[in-house]
Amino acid sequence: MTHLKSRAEIEKMRASGRVVARTLRLMSEAIVPGKTTPAELDALAGRIVEEAGGTPSFLNYRGFPANTCISVNKVVVHGIPTNVPLEEGDIVSLDMGVLLDGWHADGAWTYAVGRIEKEAQRLLNVTEESLYQGIAKARVGNRIGDIASAVQKYVEKNGYSVVRDLVGHGIGRKLHEEPASVPNFGYPGKGEMLKDGMTICIEPMVNQGTYKVQTLPDKWTLVTSDGKLSAHFEHTIAITREGVEILTLEA
Repeated sequence: MTHLKSRAEIEKMRASGRVVARTLRLMSEAIVPGKTTPAELDALAGRIVEEAGGTPSFLNYRGFPANTCISVNKVVVHGIPTNVPLEEGDIVSLDMGVLLDGWHADGAWTYAVGRIEKEAQRLLNVTEESLYQGIAKARVGNRIGDIASAVQKYVEKNGYSVVRDLVGHGIGRKLHEEPASVPNFGYPGKGEMLKDGMTICIEPMVNQGTYKVQTLPDKWTLVTSDGKLSAHFEHTIAITREGVEILTLEA
């Protein structure tokens, strides 16, 4: 059953979301091509969240061994931070959640490492815009399928593919709540109706080539089946009678 949040509960989640947004920004600003490793970024994230009085939502969640998921180039999601430096031309997705005062928020952004190829930048631009295309449909009275369809249509119109094996989700006192599935593909008018007080994560995962993915032997890291690039953008949002509110912003 979907838990509809009160205004006070949404504000609690917004406080968590501000920590998510600030941490992602500071992580991205700390990247020095050829020097900074994902493991260093993960440690930085842990310190920032701790200083804010929060806890990283992902650490030990279902056994995940890090504060954040850091996914480079062909890695779609759930990348375990390594000691391999990020190189000029890479793209890196930083994905994290924060538990603060009993409430979670979850966000992700894909960043360029130094100067990247034009086609890689286009992938980032399209994936980011597809997130906002989905958010624009997150209105009371619409359905989850309206969000999903908007993301898929925009992505495919631009020549990319939407990952099918992974979806967004409800969020609140738990990192994953009902609605359990907020996909990035589907049909308008289908799925659960959006109601005042719903809080969900919309998170397009977009590939340059096939939408198919493979899981590496570590049982966490998912990569594109064809080795092409993937990008990931995510916001936690609240759906209200007054309109959609993005909770994973610094201000």
